[in-house]
Amino acid sequence: MIHHYVSTTNMVSSPSHCCIEKKHWWLTNKKIVDMYVKDARSLIASQEQSNIASALNLLDAALALSPRFEMALELKATALLHLRRFKEVADMLQDYIPSLSLKMASDDSSVSSSSSDNNSQPLSRERVKLLSVPTRSEQSFKCFSVSDLKKRVMAGIGKNRDKEGQWRYLVLGQACCHLGLMEDAMALLQTGKRLASAAFRRESVCWSDDSFTSSAVTFTFGNQPQTPPRAESESICNLVSHIKLLLRRKTAAIAAAEAGLHSEAIRHFSKIVDGRRGAPQGFLAECFMHRASAYRSSGRIAEAIADCNRTLALDPSCIEALSTRASLFETIRCLPDSLHDLEHLKLLYNSILRDRKLPGPAWKRQNVGYGEIPGKLCSIAVKIQEQKQRVGSGELGNVDYYALMGLRRGCSRSELERAHLLLTLRHKPDKSTSFIDRCQLADERDIDSIKDRAKMSALLLFRLIQRGYTNLMRLVLDEEASEKQRKKSCAANDVQLHQQHSISSSKPKSVNVKMVKRNHHHQVENKNNAFQGVFCRDLAVVGNLLSQAGFNRPIPVKYEALSC
Repeated sequence: MIHHYVSTTNMVSSPSHCCIEKKHWWLTNKKIVDMYVKDARSLIASQEQSNIASALNLLDAALALSPRFEMALELKATALLHLRRFKEVADMLQDYIPSLSLKMASDDSSVSSSSSDNNSQPLSRERVKLLSVPTRSEQSFKCFSVSDLKKRVMAGIGKNRDKEGQWRYLVLGQACCHLGLMEDAMALLQTGKRLASAAFRRESVCWSDDSFTSSAVTFTFGNQPQTPPRAESESICNLVSHIKLLLRRKTAAIAAAEAGLHSEAIRHFSKIVDGRRGAPQGFLAECFMHRASAYRSSGRIAEAIADCNRTLALDPSCIEALSTRASLFETIRCLPDSLHDLEHLKLLYNSILRDRKLPGPAWKRQNVGYGEIPGKLCSIAVKIQEQKQRVGSGELGNVDYYALMGLRRGCSRSELERAHLLLTLRHKPDKSTSFIDRCQLADERDIDSIKDRAKMSALLLFRLIQRGYTNLMRLVLDEEASEKQRKKSCAANDVQLHQQHSISSSKPKSVNVKMVKRNHHHQVENKNNAFQGVFCRDLAVVGNLLSQAGFNRPIPVKYEALSC
């Protein structure tokens, strides 16, 4: 007997050999699965990563024997959630994701609408059959049975209204939240909380005095959903409140962007991406993409390119980010970088057409449909050809650095230095990975590749900004030198014109002075003549008087005074 027990324990400890070793007659598949599940539950309760990984192996072995065992599925999903393998949880329970279900339903409706009329006739017949009047055998009278009523009521109380249990909604809701599917996470977590509270109410009714249980018979509910622990329920409530806050801010930002209030949209998106509490990776990538569109609409090209770089660092296969960055580089006439992004986008479209599906898992959100890919591929091929012709014609170095740095043409040196300082502080390569600290990664193993992509793209943008600053500063210095030379020439011309004006104004003044002197001389001469006539007349009278008095001596007279 001891030998049989030892063989049983060895088989439980090594589940991979359970199908190879010979099973004993008393060990059925159900007993083996129960042992695996029991051991896995105890290992998961220890909350250690190594023990949870071992429990996952046990659960895989149990599901190999019983693929639809509900308890094993629940424990496996919980173990994957503890190991932060959210993608595997979503792949395991993707049928319960609301957005994926709606997408599949829309696809089915489109397929059914495109079907022929021959296929619609059996459906109409089936509808007629479903709405048909029941037959006499179905309308036959049955006696009322109290025992039957009791069984039905107990079945309604004891069974889980949702056949797969509310654990799927709670576990999948947490996984969707970490994957960035915030709307799906909100719907799933609220549904799980509602089912858990309903199960708790049914359990309280079941064990009350008014139940249909007797002292001799005790009803047990093996499939009865257990109410989550208090700590887990509190964490779920906090998670739901955080999701509501993020969705509220995102909705406000999108509404502001649609109303044309781009600065307001940038402010709301910045609250999400720069918040104290981190956000999931997929949700952050989506917010960065929306903020890049707002930056582009407001004319801030460098910030828009930086947000596209962050989006592609978090999600390398984002079609919208690649196309937006290519168009931004084309706007500033940086054709080599635009051609690089367009070639990458072309390869991505070709891989989609080859694989016949969009990149990523089925539950991943895409901004384009599979039917749009061929048309986009043709347009990208035409655009690539046009840009290659432009590069061949010599437009390689004609980059619009004014648009890159957000400056007007003819800006001053102070404006250029201020814009360069702000862009350098924002897009410094050393700070290019700071957003990863506020990002809740879906898989921690991707952190190194995300940092490498972020550093490389930030370094290329930083070099482009430095090149733009150098070229614009050269233009500003040339303009300042030409302005100084123009001012000097203008000053010399002003001096020459002033001298000429002074010379031309001095000549008429001298002529006027001469004319005034000449007129004054004539007036003086006229006065002298008048005085001379009077003097001569007086002198004759004096001479007559002297001759009458007998004064015969000579009188000395100056000749200048005698001139008449």
